[in-house]
Amino acid sequence: MGQAIVEKILSNHSDRMLRAGDIADIHIDVRVARDFGGANVVKNLRDSHLGIEDPSKTFFTFDCNPGGSDQKYATNQQICRMFAREHNIRVVDIHSGIGTHIAIEEGIIEPGGTFVSTDSHANILGAIGAFGQGMGDRDVAAAWAYGKVWFKVPRSMKIVLKGNLPEGTYAKDIALRLFTEFGVSGLLGYAAEFYGEIVDSLDLASKMTIASMSTEMAGILALFPPNHDVLEHYHHLGRNTIKPVYADPDAEYDKTVKINLTSLEPLASRPGHPGDVVPVREIEGIKIDSAFIGSCTNGRFEDMLVAANILKDRKVAPGVVLKIVPATRRVWSQCLKEGLVDIFMEAGALVGNPGCAGCAEGQIGQNGPGEVTVSTGNRNFVGKQGKGDVYLASPATATASAVSGMIATPQSIPKKPALFFASKRAARPVKQKMRSFEMEEERPVELKGRVWVIRKNNIDTDMIFHNRYLAITDISEMGQYTFDNLEGWKDFAQKARAGDILITGSNFGAGSSRQQAVDCFRSLRMQAIIAKSFGAIYERNAINAGLPILTSNLVNSDIENGEEITINLKTGGILRHKTGETVAASPFTDIQMKIYQRGGLLKI
Repeated sequence: MGQAIVEKILSNHSDRMLRAGDIADIHIDVRVARDFGGANVVKNLRDSHLGIEDPSKTFFTFDCNPGGSDQKYATNQQICRMFAREHNIRVVDIHSGIGTHIAIEEGIIEPGGTFVSTDSHANILGAIGAFGQGMGDRDVAAAWAYGKVWFKVPRSMKIVLKGNLPEGTYAKDIALRLFTEFGVSGLLGYAAEFYGEIVDSLDLASKMTIASMSTEMAGILALFPPNHDVLEHYHHLGRNTIKPVYADPDAEYDKTVKINLTSLEPLASRPGHPGDVVPVREIEGIKIDSAFIGSCTNGRFEDMLVAANILKDRKVAPGVVLKIVPATRRVWSQCLKEGLVDIFMEAGALVGNPGCAGCAEGQIGQNGPGEVTVSTGNRNFVGKQGKGDVYLASPATATASAVSGMIATPQSIPKKPALFFASKRAARPVKQKMRSFEMEEERPVELKGRVWVIRKNNIDTDMIFHNRYLAITDISEMGQYTFDNLEGWKDFAQKARAGDILITGSNFGAGSSRQQAVDCFRSLRMQAIIAKSFGAIYERNAINAGLPILTSNLVNSDIENGEEITINLKTGGILRHKTGETVAASPFTDIQMKIYQRGGLLKI
């Protein structure tokens, strides 16, 4: 039996042949920390008295807040710069753009390579047939210190895109179409390989769009077998010894899914969830306040060109703000050289420095209370890109909407744009409360405590710990913000007690790689989290932090808030004191127990 692509890549970076489900230490070719995660990586290394295994493979990328316009971001960036000077580490600084894009542009990572970053969209490297993973700060610190980290080899899924791509549809529409097939958790635990004539015809920018969006479907990564265009890109960089990795003809896949795109039409995700996808025609005419073109999903030159072709000889609708942020300086320079920047400026758009823009609340792209935005970003979680409503769509739809003053496609732009009327929408104040923090010293195998039951699926990291708090590195400050962006649970931090246990639904912790979404529970001194399933990055972060997590269907039982349970981490048994029954959960793996008993991945 042959190997799928991910099995081959990870085997090539291990000491043995690996199959899905195997756990092994994997050598990491490129190790990256961003500006908000970087300060925590530095803190972990210093606290654990660890050095850098290979500075030549180690990078900081400052893409979340290129201007350092927030004092905490500026502080974190300077912490990273000083550490980089001490250890001869390259800083891809604020003028450069999105780190994962630069890694491809400059050939820092090659097809078949391994790449980790504090960026949860590091799996965009699947566009060139490389293994990219977003990870928490402990994981990345370990990669910096040891040159390798442990991985569980994911299952592989084969996705075949059939038919011909209709005119007026784009890679973003393909990505949104995948949500209608897989939802927000259908790729959980999978490395998806893409095939078909449509895939062969996609340019690299389009593949980056789809690969990036796989995170929002809970995927480990989306892999595209390197084609001629990808190999030519590396040849132009002088890399003539590239050894791309392809699946064996007899590779075994967990499942194969065929999707016909012949009838594809422009699609959009409605506010609150990337998976709430509808045809744009069903929401045309909704008045908007702003539009955003950029992010790691749609910030390439090809995306800018789509926008420029629509904006040429047109104006952004009165009162609407159009924000455009190229992904990298190279893209920005190409836009300038080929006249696109002039078109953007003449149309009345704001063009920002290259970078991530509004996704991490660090640059232009955020919206205010009641603001309606059409965005080419990858997430529209409540509060993710601001306090308003965010629709996700292609650059063509976002640009046409900005010109129309309402949601539209290029084919439905009206002769006169929609104008504004008075709005009564307003923001609600948020109350916070400080809590003290003490780290547990004992590591018992049996945990007894009262439970909190949140019967919700797909609770994302912005609901758990919102991105406006990402600059916080002191764990004692984190607990007070737990769930303050989750409707119905915003007072959780005030009600929770030390020793409590959380029970919740599937895909808990979907979204960002932020470690704070784990550490806020440690800050509250909660004992464990039991979920039907966890987001892939979140699961790693919790294990590496020494926070006990278990998978179980307990949330679907009649268990209620306040009940007491006892968990046996070794056996996976959960005893309900009220009923006397024992419910099964996944027992700790050997490596999970080892990390837990040590008190965390980086504990000595």
